[in-house]
Amino acid sequence: MNDAPSAKHIPKPTRERIIAAARKLDYRPNFFARSLRKQRTFTIGVIAHEIGDGYSSTVIAGIEHSARHKNYFFVTGVHRHDQELFDKYARLLLQRGAEGLIALDFNLTHSLPVPAVAVPGHTEIEGVTNIILDHHHAAELALKHLVDLGHKRIAILKGHPDSADAESRWKAVQDVAFEIGLELDPELVIPIDSTDSTPSLGYPFAKKLVEKKRPFTALFAYNDISAIGAI
Repeated sequence: MNDAPSAKHIPKPTRERIIAAARKLDYRPNFFARSLRKQRTFTIGVIAHEIGDGYSSTVIAGIEHSARHKNYFFVTGVHRHDQELFDKYARLLLQRGAEGLIALDFNLTHSLPVPAVAVPGHTEIEGVTNIILDHHHAAELALKHLVDLGHKRIAILKGHPDSADAESRWKAVQDVAFEIGLELDPELVIPIDSTDSTPSLGYPFAKKLVEKKRPFTALFAYNDISAIGAI
């Protein structure tokens, strides 16, 4: 049934009768027995900021697609950028046999008992594979597009410091602005000091920009969620 090497020694007619009987009786291999024999659970733990936010749900959809094709199962938890909450879910997932962990939008600070992947990750930690995004290229595309449209006074909604990409994304914006000769007005840079993951995230900070009564003609938002609220 599971294509074990020993099954090759069973005559083909016998194998076919066994498979036919299994189908008739709707037999399914016992997962727990298989896990005990192989010392494997084929389970991955995924810890996201919020399961329902646009970023996490998109990444989780990709994880589900890959895991399904590899016959793996995954279990999710949330961290809400809280170290204690992350550690709690990591312990729970490991207790339930997770063979690896994927951290979404969280700044890992130490190794874990199992292999881990940080999406994104910027710190070299033993046993952790970092998925790094090309923020420089993204900032270049966005800022050059705005400059080509004639914008010179561009306001920035800067990411929350707890977000794993906040520092690298902001550095990329500054580097690209310098490269293309765009002056960024510090008065038009507003940090997002909320971890809200709903589309209203950007509204109060865009409102702060308007209340400054300092003219700007374009807005560079940290992510799509903050952009929706800003609009």
